[in-house]
Amino acid sequence: MTVEGGTGNGADLVEQALSLSRADGCHVIVEQSTSTNLRWAGNTLTTNGAMSGRSITVISLVGEAVGVRSASTTDDLEGLVRASERAAREASVAEDASPLVEGEVDADFSLPAEATSPSVFERVALDLGDRFRAARPDGLSLYGYASHDLTTTWLGSSTGQRRRHVQPTGYLELTGKSTGGSTWVGQHTRDWSDLAVPELDAEVRRRLAWGARHVELPAGHYETLLPPSAVADLMAYAYWSASGRDAAEGRTVFSRPGGGTRVGDRLGPPGLRLSSDPRSPGLDTLPFTVASASSSMSSVFDNGLPLEATDWMADGVLAALVETRASARASGAPVTPYVDNLVMDGGGTASTDEMVASTGRGLLLTCLWYIREVDPETLLLTGLTRDGVYLVEDGEVVGAVNNFRWNESPVGLLSRLTEVGRTVPCLPREWSDGFTWTRMPTLRVSEFNMSSVSQAS
Repeated sequence: MTVEGGTGNGADLVEQALSLSRADGCHVIVEQSTSTNLRWAGNTLTTNGAMSGRSITVISLVGEAVGVRSASTTDDLEGLVRASERAAREASVAEDASPLVEGEVDADFSLPAEATSPSVFERVALDLGDRFRAARPDGLSLYGYASHDLTTTWLGSSTGQRRRHVQPTGYLELTGKSTGGSTWVGQHTRDWSDLAVPELDAEVRRRLAWGARHVELPAGHYETLLPPSAVADLMAYAYWSASGRDAAEGRTVFSRPGGGTRVGDRLGPPGLRLSSDPRSPGLDTLPFTVASASSSMSSVFDNGLPLEATDWMADGVLAALVETRASARASGAPVTPYVDNLVMDGGGTASTDEMVASTGRGLLLTCLWYIREVDPETLLLTGLTRDGVYLVEDGEVVGAVNNFRWNESPVGLLSRLTEVGRTVPCLPREWSDGFTWTRMPTLRVSEFNMSSVSQAS
């Protein structure tokens, strides 16, 4: 399928739109992407597809008012620019109004978009075929999805900015089913050179073997090992809730009773760090702000603002919240924009298997699913376990247990960590396609609240 918008050089579109602008200031954002995917079910490749698309967003500034209009076609570029200008003239003064970021020019700005193709899956497809043939006589069924996307972003402004970034995003999810239940593994990748299907398949087989014995357990509070994928899902939600403006207004878990924010408060054990860095090797993301709309976490006035490494939590203490230039002015905090990756590190060296080996009795999760917010003031979340919850006794996995509904706060549980394992690249299960780039450790949490038994499988 091809999405209307065609191909071509996004830099040219930026220049054309800027030349048409009659506003006091203007930003133009062009995003062009190609993506390809594979699906398989019951040990058979079922579908593959390729898509392409382009969007153009014009942000016009009239005085301190903003008008934004977007389109997926460039048939009437002048009409798009005029529509954004009309919207700005009809808007009230923007509460996040700031001077536009001064111009920075990337040497590769004028280069065309980069593209992906189904050929990226050549080795993956061959390896999957081998795994399918091995699975059938063993009574295993494999299901899953692989995706690769290349998105080129151009950003230009009336202040002379000319920025370009190419973002590759790939990931693979593999689910295995047998009489021992089901289990899931996943991995993100930029170019597929670091992803080995046989290794993922081996882990699926190991977990399904654990499920040969089934144990029924009641709801309750259990010592629980959260693997990196589950930690990523929880910490991503905490990160998305870390708006400095919202916290200062007293509406989030990061609000201090009586006023202000909890920056400076201890949240976790000494040595625990939560950070983002757009240049982190293997997790590289946009190194400048791209915002097509303003919110408590972003500002269109900050488009093009360089992004730097930021510690959100350092040595277990909340070090920063997400602050735009406008919210930072209001609060007196440093400007710390949102970055599209997240890393947790506590200095631990133990693998998940080593943490299992040192467990007397507890639960080992595979992943969390259907995560929803219950209470923003404590960031209480609820969700289900899925694709394998295992009982650990005397350092060994002794069987699979029933699924649970859980109720926990990703911020609250930090104070109950009793061990932080080795930090590794991981793929969030719930947020894999929207927040792909994470590195997390396995966490040992005391008294994890499995609030009720679930019939989900």
